[in-house]
Amino acid sequence: MAAARTAVRGLSTEDLQAIRDGLSAGRKPRVMFTESAGQIAGQLGQVVELTDPALSDEWVVVRFGKDELPFSPTDLAIPPRGTSTRRAAAAGKEQPELKLTEPPVPMPREEQQMPTKSASPASPAAKPADSPDTAAKAAAKSEAGKSDAGKPAAPAPRKAGRAAKPKAPAGLTVTLAYADGEWTVAAHQGSKTVAKPYVIRPADALKMVGLLDVAAVHEAVEQIVAAERAEAEQQAEKLRAELAEVEARLAELREAA
Repeated sequence: MAAARTAVRGLSTEDLQAIRDGLSAGRKPRVMFTESAGQIAGQLGQVVELTDPALSDEWVVVRFGKDELPFSPTDLAIPPRGTSTRRAAAAGKEQPELKLTEPPVPMPREEQQMPTKSASPASPAAKPADSPDTAAKAAAKSEAGKSDAGKPAAPAPRKAGRAAKPKAPAGLTVTLAYADGEWTVAAHQGSKTVAKPYVIRPADALKMVGLLDVAAVHEAVEQIVAAERAEAEQQAEKLRAELAEVEARLAELREAA
């Protein structure tokens, strides 16, 4: 009878979270290669990094010997407690098949002395008589078969891998800001900069703020606009006064000519 093998499943979501926590704490969690990893199945490695799963299916970087290679979560599993490198390697290889055969039954001396007839192709070969030990073993197998008939069938093993869920897109953040007399707009998607801050007209900024139904935001914007209006009026009044002085001086020069 052949020795039974236990299928090793890949890393689950809980396993990946535990590995991520271990890396954050400065550890390098151990993992064992599954059969989908190929010839290195059963060997042990250390996770050194988790990259972005959106860029590649192989985003778990494992140190194996002197190499650091990326693998898929289905190629790896958490090793059982107390698993050494030698035992892990033996777990990934198929155990040799062990067969039990019945001992040959000696024929009686009288039958050996009697001439045997050649069996015709149509007739089946004659079977040797069962010995008492063989009959006892056959009876034991029959009783075992009757006792196992009432037992429920063993459940089918679950599949090692789980279907990966589609990853949701990263969140988009649009920022409207006011500083040093200018309104700017910027956009980020996750950690990626979609649009760097650029200057927009105050009228466009007021339209964006008008879409928000928040009284505190409207009040703050009105204060900013009022302050800018007052400063602009002061500058305009100052320029008008300077222009009046220049025009008066120009008139005097024209009269002198």
